[in-house]
Amino acid sequence: MADGLININGDSVQTLEVIFLTTMIMLLPSVVVMMTSFTRYIISFSFLRNAIGTQQTPPNLVLVGLALFLTLFTMSPVIDQINEEAWQPYTDERITQEEFFARAQVPLKQFMLRNVETSALRMFCNMAGETVPDSVEAGTELPLRVVTPAFATSELKRAFEIGLYLYIPFLLIDIIVSSTLMSMGMIMLPPAMISTPFKLLLFISVNGWELLFSTLVRSVK
Repeated sequence: MADGLININGDSVQTLEVIFLTTMIMLLPSVVVMMTSFTRYIISFSFLRNAIGTQQTPPNLVLVGLALFLTLFTMSPVIDQINEEAWQPYTDERITQEEFFARAQVPLKQFMLRNVETSALRMFCNMAGETVPDSVEAGTELPLRVVTPAFATSELKRAFEIGLYLYIPFLLIDIIVSSTLMSMGMIMLPPAMISTPFKLLLFISVNGWELLFSTLVRSVK
């Protein structure tokens, strides 16, 4: 290494660029969780699993994988826009690192602002002393420290609403099975042992996975 350069396969790379790429890789999990629809998906899947009562089926690895690929599917237009407007010009050395950050933030902010609750955005704008925007275009002027927590709060709210809707039909099955067992005097028989097959039958009969996936993807603007 000489004069702040690292030689990789015959190409000289600035030390600062290596540090920048390493930092981006470290922050990537936080970006995925806080700035994409991943939170909505994974919480909805967790609620569904608990509502059906299948404990660790599907396993966490499967649910996380499903959430990641659905996130990639819904975020692909944003990723393409960042690639065209920020990443490609940066790799071609047509813009600086500061310009790259400024350009890359815009598509992410637009996506988050389209899906943010007005009340959540107003709350964080008031706490940060920022003016509440009246449109998505005006909202891109807000800093990420305001847009990101407002978006995360909205995603948590929507995920819990979806979880409530998922719980209701399975809760009705639990109530019916418990009432039936009580009326038959079969108190010692665990209701979950009887209700779980009926829950699975209901979920399969309505093609539950496709219905859930389509609903979740279409709920993202």
